[in-house]
Amino acid sequence: MNTHLPFESRWLALAASLTLVASLGACAGMSRQDQNTAIGAGVGAVGGAVLTDGSALGTLGGAAIGGVIGNQIETDEERYRRNRR
Repeated sequence: MNTHLPFESRWLALAASLTLVASLGACAGMSRQDQNTAIGAGVGAVGGAVLTDGSALGTLGGAAIGGVIGNQIETDEERYRRNRR
């Protein structure tokens, strides 16, 4: 059984990994709500692409929906601070 990836696939996996690390580092100065929005958009884009077999419209739609959902998520601590005022 051959378990080795072709050369192009290894480079693609490396590029995807580096992009992931760079994008996570970019979240350092963001508010928690902004981070949730970005994460939701990323997860939504992947979900939309998977569900529509890579359709651009499905990917963009998933990103938009995921971003909105991520934006509306708040932690218990944030809810507590908001209600304490």
